[in-house]
Amino acid sequence: MLPPLQHLHLGDLPLSGGGVLPDAVLAYRVWGRPAPDGGKVILIPSHYTGTSASPAGMIGPGRALDPERLCIIATDMFGNGNATSPSHLADRAARLAFPLVSIGDNVAAQARLLAHLGVERLALVYGWSMGAIQAWHWAAHHPGRVDAILPVCGSTGAWPLNRVFLGGLRATLRADPAFLRGDPRPEAGLRAFGRVYAGWVYSSAFWRDELWRGLGFASAESLLAWWEDDHLGWDAHDLAAVLETWAAADPQALAPLLPRITARAIAMPCDTDRYFTLEENALDRAAVPGAELRPLRSDLGHVAGAPGRHAAETAEIERALRDLLEAAG
Repeated sequence: MLPPLQHLHLGDLPLSGGGVLPDAVLAYRVWGRPAPDGGKVILIPSHYTGTSASPAGMIGPGRALDPERLCIIATDMFGNGNATSPSHLADRAARLAFPLVSIGDNVAAQARLLAHLGVERLALVYGWSMGAIQAWHWAAHHPGRVDAILPVCGSTGAWPLNRVFLGGLRATLRADPAFLRGDPRPEAGLRAFGRVYAGWVYSSAFWRDELWRGLGFASAESLLAWWEDDHLGWDAHDLAAVLETWAAADPQALAPLLPRITARAIAMPCDTDRYFTLEENALDRAAVPGAELRPLRSDLGHVAGAPGRHAAETAEIERALRDLLEAAG
């Protein structure tokens, strides 16, 4: 059963880039409950076009993330439609002027949530994609509070090729005049956004070997059309806000903090991921004492690590989760 969406009112949230996010509200879900004796607490930050409901497929009795043994807290990033987002604003000019909320700002808000819940220490921070970026930031900025991290199909930030990819997505939205007028559903821009995204998210082997058949699609075009239709359900300015959070995550800015990470880290990039690459994960790992690189070997590309979506890859991720939790005692 999916736990209820909860909200923590933070007031005006100071932003690392200057200014504040007015009347900020952080959204989250909790499986289990924090134990007064300091029982194991797991944090799962959300990914792009994900919410605090997204990891539900990884959570359950007998799973690595068992809510009968663990307290599992899943959070929403600002801009994703659950936490404070452009879509919450009635004024179109305000939607377009939504401030940049950095990964660090999201992590700072999550730290306030943990204080609110009485949680002092995290046994594990696990995240896919943008959730992986947040996991690295947690370990780097709060080295005494995190026992382990499992960043899956992510990295410490957006390396240059990643930013090129994001720039293309940004351009698809901004090329639609309806987006620039503040229209929440600019159809041309959203359809282009979904189609461009699909071209990056899977590997070349996925398209060459017609692996879309295993996902239930009759043709490559039908999968591309599905990506278009799926993005029509999103508020374009929410997509744009979280995209800017992602693009602003600079791995070079975090690099000086990586050597002080004390958490056990297993980084799980996919070997065919086209924008969170294996090579750049190796650079991240080399800077972190004791970190392990445990790649997913999959032709699914970036989506290999999607929480609970693909059986073989999910089994590998659960094995890493168990290893980290068992090592934590």
